Amino acid sequence: RRVRDGLPQNLKIEYVCELKIDGVSVSLHYIDGRLAVAATRGDGKVGEEITNNVKTIRSVPIKLDNWKSSKFNLTEFEVRGEIYMEMKAFKEFNEEREKRGEKTFANPRNSTAGTLKLQDPKLVDQRPLNIFVYFLATELSQFETHFENLELLKQLNFRVNRESKLCSTIEEALEYCADWEKKRDKLPYEIDGVVIKVNSLTQQNILGAIAKSPRWAVAYKFKAKQAVTKVNKITWQVGRTGALTPVADLEPIFLAGSTISRATLHNIDEIRKKDIRENDTVVIEKGGDVIPKVVSVDFDKRPAESIEVPIPENCPVCGSELVKPAEEVAIYCVNTKCSAQLKGRIIHFASRGAMDIEGLGESLINLFVDLELLKSYADIYELKNKKEELVNIERLGEKSVSNLLEAIEESKKQPFNKLLFGLGIRYVGAGAAQKLSENFKDIDEMLAATEEEIESIQDIGPSISSSIKQFFNVKENIEILNKLREHKLNLKADKQSKVSDTLADKTFVLTGTLSSMSRDSAKELILKHGGKVTSSISKNTDFVLAGENPGSKLDKAQKLNIKILSEDDFMKIIG
Repeated sequence: RRVRDGLPQNLKIEYVCELKIDGVSVSLHYIDGRLAVAATRGDGKVGEEITNNVKTIRSVPIKLDNWKSSKFNLTEFEVRGEIYMEMKAFKEFNEEREKRGEKTFANPRNSTAGTLKLQDPKLVDQRPLNIFVYFLATELSQFETHFENLELLKQLNFRVNRESKLCSTIEEALEYCADWEKKRDKLPYEIDGVVIKVNSLTQQNILGAIAKSPRWAVAYKFKAKQAVTKVNKITWQVGRTGALTPVADLEPIFLAGSTISRATLHNIDEIRKKDIRENDTVVIEKGGDVIPKVVSVDFDKRPAESIEVPIPENCPVCGSELVKPAEEVAIYCVNTKCSAQLKGRIIHFASRGAMDIEGLGESLINLFVDLELLKSYADIYELKNKKEELVNIERLGEKSVSNLLEAIEESKKQPFNKLLFGLGIRYVGAGAAQKLSENFKDIDEMLAATEEEIESIQDIGPSISSSIKQFFNVKENIEILNKLREHKLNLKADKQSKVSDTLADKTFVLTGTLSSMSRDSAKELILKHGGKVTSSISKNTDFVLAGENPGSKLDKAQKLNIKILSEDDFMKIIG
């Protein structure tokens, strides 16, 4: 339905179905037929360079013999794929590690990810990594379809999954999904679903993308695998927002590639609804094959010693009284100085999606908070003044401390959107942080904006705008922000991509289907030329860029006498 709504009527739409490999995404960059750079996909824009490690994988071509014979210009191109371990190879690899007294890995995906991060390619070479590729892109040639793209990859001797299929209807694609859900256990590698893609690249461009994913593709996730085990105890964890989450400590059991000993119970309402008690026998599954959760209780096996868990009245960490907002199911510790909340906030701030401070992981953060070396995430940048104290901590030494301090200093280069995400403002995820950084030149402009101005940004709603204002109305948060400013962190949006001020101070609204570009591409052009894009029309709107089937926004623009631009008009303005 999303594809049909986003494309002109009566177009023939084909779909390509591909097995969703449970591995680690990688980008391979080839120049003149040779592998030049390999990197993890990271957040889609920035990843880790792993060229030497990837060169040890035998199924990755280092040199292409026939790239010049193609009808396409392949002087420089990018290939994307998924690196993984087959289950049999993973099992044998783990058995060898166990014999040598080394720590075993939980599942093939974790083993793959850990291997690719190793510093020594010789060690990587000893591990059974493999690859499937699914995408080729170059600015030097134009392809017509995704399936043609896959066929070209095969001709170049890349390893493409042979189960990929071209489907003429969405019904045929759904049959493919249902068929592979039944057959998934027969494969030598792990899959967790199917990716369905629109085949035509022209149609893909028209459909465009939203903050997190393309509109021309969707992941069909398989039902999670299940297992039966026992709940030994129910405990409560305090998160960075103060919300308490009940957790079931389980009798360890192997499920979907890893041993499960804990599972989330979400909230007290979920516990009451499913009537989950200590000592119960329960069915568990991995939500999305990642996060373990309790699905149901086997009441026929409920023992006499089953224990119903009471709602806690005080925080299990700091002892503060708990609060339950009337409109929410969660209960909260409102003590912002609670060490569990503090640890959670700093862990989030230092995480890869935010400030990406290598070496500052959960265990080290917990230790530093317990030692009162960190009382907020701004204190991370004070650690350089405590180097002697850090070196004297057990399990830390001169080299590891120096590496940590270098990583902290390096994190100051992180862009504004990463810092904004790292602040941990409720509802402001990575996508929202990116949108905000595109529409405000710096943190001060965002602080000065009204809720209405924040909400005028496409995909930013009242929950986000209200949460932002509440966050910065807290004196302690402003003090932390000022400390980050003193440490010269990046509080300004990256405007390096801006090419002119042609549209400076001009606000656009996009409506309808554009024929020569996606709406995301049009928005990017507006931002590059100094303009702004909002989702709703108001008296402050300067232009409406209208494509086919524009809808009610066009009517409203006409009533407000707002100038309406065609694609040709728009391209003439930006030159």
